[in-house]
Amino acid sequence: MGVLITVLVVFAVAGLALLALSLRNVQQYEKGVVFRFGRLLPDIRGPGLRVIRPIGDRMRKVSVQTEVLGIPPQGSITADNVTLTVDAVVYFRVIDPVKALVNVRDYPSAVSQIAQTSLRAVIGRADLDTLLSDRDHINAELKKVMDAPTEEPWGLRIERVEIKDIALPQSMMRSMSKQAEAERERRARVIAADGEFQASQRLSDAAATMADTPGALQLRLLQTVVDVSAEKNSTLVMPFPVEMLRFFEHQSQETGAESIHRSIPRPALPERPEFPEPITSAAPAAPAAPAFLLSGQRAGSHGDQIGRRAEVARERRDNWPTHAASDSDASPAGG
Repeated sequence: MGVLITVLVVFAVAGLALLALSLRNVQQYEKGVVFRFGRLLPDIRGPGLRVIRPIGDRMRKVSVQTEVLGIPPQGSITADNVTLTVDAVVYFRVIDPVKALVNVRDYPSAVSQIAQTSLRAVIGRADLDTLLSDRDHINAELKKVMDAPTEEPWGLRIERVEIKDIALPQSMMRSMSKQAEAERERRARVIAADGEFQASQRLSDAAATMADTPGALQLRLLQTVVDVSAEKNSTLVMPFPVEMLRFFEHQSQETGAESIHRSIPRPALPERPEFPEPITSAAPAAPAAPAFLLSGQRAGSHGDQIGRRAEVARERRDNWPTHAASDSDASPAGG
């Protein structure tokens, strides 16, 4: 009886040991791949408690979670011959556990190597400006390059590739800072010029409105006086219309032209001799008398009138600016 109990106990312990060896616990984020005597079984075990043969079967668990793999800094030369150092990060996960176990050994290390190679190749085809300003395009190209050798043969899906940092030489960083400063200054000047242009347009519109309404200009003048007087100073600035200055300038130009015209000397004109008017009378002519007296007057009934005319002719001759010397010596009678 004691021997039977011992045999039963031995069988029970052996059965429990075999049961323990045949049970496997698969997590929700894992897939179980079973190899029987080294041969792959087609069934992939899902999450939960799974039973396998204790002898001859071996289960490998593969995580299907997204894994993050950092790429070490890689020194490379861009298409425009700029040396820089780039490091990135790769997000991938297993979509086919059988291929990940059978087709590649240590797939995380394989993904790291293919990521480094692809990163250098993509950077070598791009220029520095594209790397700095269009990282999304570079990340998409990296993902496309890495998907080709990993998804179909290895059962891995590259979900995302991100460039973390781009280390530039100090000389290149100084040059880029100067370029950025010049670009900022150019933008500031363009914005200031645009503001001046818009302000000039507004001022032109305001001037046109005030020209249509004369009272608006007077109100604006009074408003300016109020603004200036509010500063508590003893100086009062009064605007002076430009039209008035232009009026004074026009008047001064006309006055100067008239004075210049008057100052130009006139040419001398020949003196016209004075002849006595003919005497018409029915009476007989008077007896002859001397032609001239000492005073220069002609004798006769019309002597006084002829003498006055001679004096007027001499005054006109003396008042001319220039005349010949021979005319000054001539007498009225000689003409």
